[in-house]
Amino acid sequence: MSEGISCMWMRGGTSKGAFFLAQDLPADPVARDALLLRIMGSPDPRQIDGIGGADPLTSKIAIVQKSTRQGIDVDYLFLQVFVEQAIVTDAQPCGNILAAVGPFAIERGLVEVTGDETRVTILMENTGEVATATVLTRGSKPIYVGIASISGVPGTAAPVPLAFRDIAGSSCGALLPTGAAVDMIDGVAVTLIDNGMPVVVLAASDVDISGEETPEELDANEVLKARLEKIRLKAGPLMKLGDVAKKSVPKMTLVAPSREGYTLTTRTFIPHRCHATIGVFGAVSVASAALLPGSPANRVAVIPDGATKTIKVGHPQGETSIVLETEAGNVRSSAILRTARKLFDGRVY
Repeated sequence: MSEGISCMWMRGGTSKGAFFLAQDLPADPVARDALLLRIMGSPDPRQIDGIGGADPLTSKIAIVQKSTRQGIDVDYLFLQVFVEQAIVTDAQPCGNILAAVGPFAIERGLVEVTGDETRVTILMENTGEVATATVLTRGSKPIYVGIASISGVPGTAAPVPLAFRDIAGSSCGALLPTGAAVDMIDGVAVTLIDNGMPVVVLAASDVDISGEETPEELDANEVLKARLEKIRLKAGPLMKLGDVAKKSVPKMTLVAPSREGYTLTTRTFIPHRCHATIGVFGAVSVASAALLPGSPANRVAVIPDGATKTIKVGHPQGETSIVLETEAGNVRSSAILRTARKLFDGRVY
């Protein structure tokens, strides 16, 4: 540690995190997590003695290595470092940080450039699922400058399309871990769903809000947060996640009709702070929930026709569009457009 550890700080989608090669970190998870807590500056609300940004969206870790599996380029482990608690968890994937894994792998020489576009096939170790990132490249390096834009990130950058297949039940074992599109918890209708991210979806109106409040307003609503946490703790075992009191999943997403022309609008707790936008896999799960007849999301959503459906998931800073390929009403694949940028490359102490 006295000589530092090679680290690249990157923005992936609407998140930021520290990217490491697996070989540069301790193999023992206990020693590794202790080191990462120190690097990020946790537990401390300001993370003043580390590089974390005092927010769950900027206190993230990606650990990447060249894969030995056939058909896979790199293995990617995502770790969420809690800001105010000494917790490092691998209980969830992160689709935003995933957007920067392909460029990072190319930067570190784990994947060879194949032309103007380089496809990077990524195993998400958290869930065992596979994603393919398409990275614009020139020479031997990724291109970060471009004209693509995503809600929650100012300006434009090079597009990084992400394609997923067979991610249903990645953490819970099934798309609907209870087998039902609607369950009742504390008198509130909920959809317990996992299409890449375990999410509890419920109507904002059922917990006495409009669903158009700002994240700051919702974070200040202690009555609402206590009610949501009570539901979340009961949902955990039903979703086969066990005791979730110290886990970052399931997320809690409140849905409402959209006034901006989106499919529906959302406010998501991750799990105790209201998200400024919505996570990639969280958006995929909510979009999938919107296709379930009678579900809270379906009741408020305006669903497009056709087998290929673009579900525009509204959030406090705009919308995240999820493209779902369906067959006989079932989701077969999903895709999303993200962007990424290298922020600095050096050594962390």
